[in-house]
Amino acid sequence: KALLVNKLLTKVFDQVGLTLVDFKLEFGTDASGRILLADEFTGDGCRLWDKETGEPLDKDRFRHDLGRVEESYQEVYQRLKRHFEGN
Repeated sequence: KALLVNKLLTKVFDQVGLTLVDFKLEFGTDASGRILLADEFTGDGCRLWDKETGEPLDKDRFRHDLGRVEESYQEVYQRLKRHFEGN
């Protein structure tokens, strides 16, 4: 399941000009043993880099004191919004 999630997310981020470097997801099982995604995907649980510049647009901006944390999160949001709204 994790490989499928990785493939889907990598494709979406590639389409908006971002490299999905890595991310964290947690899985669990229900009473019948089915595997369930038990986590959310957020900017705090992944690393995203601009494909052209290599600039981090994720929590590493905060961690490495690079500034523009909120602007970077907004940039990712706007790219995804345009992609899914078809603009």
